[in-house]
Parts: sequence; C-alpha cells; structure tokens
Amino acid sequence: MPAMHRRSLLPLVAGVLAAPAAFAWPDQPVRIVVPFTPGTGPDIVARFVAERLSPRLGQPVVVDNVAGASGNIGSQQVARAKPDGLTLMSSVNTLVMNASLFKNLPYDPVSDFAPIGLTAWGSLMLVANPAQAPNTFAELVAAAKASPRKLTYGSPGVGTPHHLSMALVEQASGIELLHVPYKGTAGAVQDLLGGQIGYMFLPVHVSAQHIRAGKLKAIAAGSPRRLPQLPDVPTLIEAGLVGADVDMWYGLFAPKGTPAPLVERLNREAVDILGSAEAKAAFDAQGLVPATSTPDALEAIVVRDRKRWAEVVASRGIAAE
Repeated sequence: MPAMHRRSLLPLVAGVLAAPAAFAWPDQPVRIVVPFTPGTGPDIVARFVAERLSPRLGQPVVVDNVAGASGNIGSQQVARAKPDGLTLMSSVNTLVMNASLFKNLPYDPVSDFAPIGLTAWGSLMLVANPAQAPNTFAELVAAAKASPRKLTYGSPGVGTPHHLSMALVEQASGIELLHVPYKGTAGAVQDLLGGQIGYMFLPVHVSAQHIRAGKLKAIAAGSPRRLPQLPDVPTLIEAGLVGADVDMWYGLFAPKGTPAPLVERLNREAVDILGSAEAKAAFDAQGLVPATSTPDALEAIVVRDRKRWAEVVASRGIAAE
C-alpha cells in the first residue's frame, strides 16, 4: 500500500504543486548537505535524488556529508547558507527532536528552513528478545507496571528516534523501563540478540529478518497501520496508545528565504523523481518508502512534531549527552 495512503495526519501530504512558469536555474552546482554519515537514510535519499535532479536542472548536484553533533553541524550550515537554491538539505525527524534535546541550538527547525517536501518514511518495530515473557504489548505494560525499571531496552544513543519512540510509549502507557544507550545501532542489536537487553525499537527492514529467523519477537508496529512486511503484528495504536505514530520521516529543505519559484521547481522535480517505480524499488531495498508532499504539508509535520517530541523530552527528563 503506498506510503501516503497509509497516513492520515495531513490531507495536504498527497498534494502536488502545479507546475510553475519556466524558471532558469542558477548556473552553478547545487549542493545537498546530509548532516549524517554516508549510508544513513538521509544519505541514501540524497544520493538517489541528486543523480536524477542534475539533468533536470542542467547543473551538477553533489551530496556533501557534514556529520557531527547528532546532525546539528550540517543543519546549522544549511540554516546559515545563502537562500539561492544552491544549498539544500536531506534530513530526518531528528531535525525537530534536537530542538528539545540541545540547549542553545544554533538553528530553529521551523524558522530557519524552507521545506521543499517529504522524501521518504521509515517504519520502526518494537521487538523483544525471545527470552522475555511478554508476547504482546498489553503483557509488556502489565509486566513493567508490576516491576518498574526492571525491564530493559536499548537504543543507538540518547535522543535518537529509537530512544524517543520508547520514551513516548512509556509516557503514553504510564510504564517505567530501564534505558541502556549504546554508541550506535550495531552494539545494541548484538546485545538484544544475546539477551543482555530485553527490548528495542528497530527499523522494520532490520527487525523483520531476525523475527522470521526466530531470533527476535515482534511486539508492536510503530506505524499508523500494520506493516506489509509483518501484517500479523498489531500497531501501538491498536494496542490503545492514541497518536503513537513513531515512524521516521525524511524531507528535503532549503534555507529560509529561498525564493518561491526555486522551492516550487524543486518540489515539482522531487515529486516526479520519488513517484517513480525506480524509487520504490531502490528505497524498498533500504527499508524506506518513497513519499512526496507539498512544502506546506512538510512544514505542518515539522511544527507538529516539534511540539510532540518536546512534550516527550520534557516529561521524561531527557537531555542530550
């Protein structure tokens, strides 16, 4: 089922801007900044788009990985760039999460960027080591309430989407688990498989292979609807957690003040590129679902999620390390 048909948060998301009047692109290379390392979701999206955007604009489009500080270094660079359409950013929902995690953040995710449009969705699955007694989300909640902070869960680090997703679950269900942060995903997954930690949110393309092999068990899908990879696994919303959509969104941004004709042209090209069968096949292999939206729809998501994750961070007393 297409990604945008799976989500009902914004009717504007499925909208596509009408083709603008002819506009000559500036005669210079376009740079897509990725605030993370190569091979990450935003990088995969950026490289796919860049290769196909270049001939459409008639200019070279290069991907520049500016990693560090949980994405803040590259994001700040784009926020301060000249708004001339020559500097773009491929980012993920950590852009808004960081606004609550870091004090004195050198950019604002709403006021310092011009959204171009969604590029992809990534789904998370709540999984457990098979040795854990609870087999359903209701059983997990009951066990956690009976023994607060006894059950453990891992994440790739404090403030990551995996961590904040579980924090949202704790907040919504009134349970207390013990968070074990790691420096990256690999170590956390290794300990989850080995039984050193009990639970974790993992991307569905990572978790599905272990679930099918019997090395992990699925507790709940973090998407608004059941996932095609594991259709028998109920969602958190089905379990009674209202608004518990923890999917990761990816988007394309420009510096605030980028002229509307440039934003509209970029949106139109991105919608065409990401709506192709080629995009679906390429993204499926990486556990992503290509997505498109209007700039206004992406801005609404950014505003919504900034408030939503700020409430989770504040209620759980989470601070970046």
